[in-house]
Amino acid sequence: MPAFFANDILRLWRTFCINYEANTRDYPENERIKRKIKNYKLKHSRMLTCFSAILYILDIHQRNHTVAPHDALAMIELTPLERLEAVKQNARSDDVTGAIDEVFKHYEDFLTTTNVDKAALQARFRDPDQAKALGKLAYAFGDAMANLLKRVGDGSRFYRLLIV
Repeated sequence: MPAFFANDILRLWRTFCINYEANTRDYPENERIKRKIKNYKLKHSRMLTCFSAILYILDIHQRNHTVAPHDALAMIELTPLERLEAVKQNARSDDVTGAIDEVFKHYEDFLTTTNVDKAALQARFRDPDQAKALGKLAYAFGDAMANLLKRVGDGSRFYRLLIV
């Protein structure tokens, strides 16, 4: 069980999360908007980076009951989306495949949302209703990732170690 390796990835994730908690109330509006956009983008990319790695090694452990050094090396050579695709190719159930498709859909929506010019994106985050809606979408992405991990982990001891 790659407990120390997984712990290092989770520790990196928790370090990233500290950046999200910074209070921006006292920032000038333009800086506050820039920071909101940056955090929105990083919530998706950092979550995908960290949890695609966790998912990949969890999937290998579920199939092989171990994770060898060459498995870890193979994982780091893949992009986060390639990791998800690799897990999808090895999926043992339609539940896992569907959960991966849901993560892909949320990520595609994120890319569509952010693939606009800077002024348009800033306008979205200046509008409180749109900013709130985008925040909800970021949480939905996290929920989809959590659901995927649960489906792949399937109650295994390694999955338990990841969440407790």
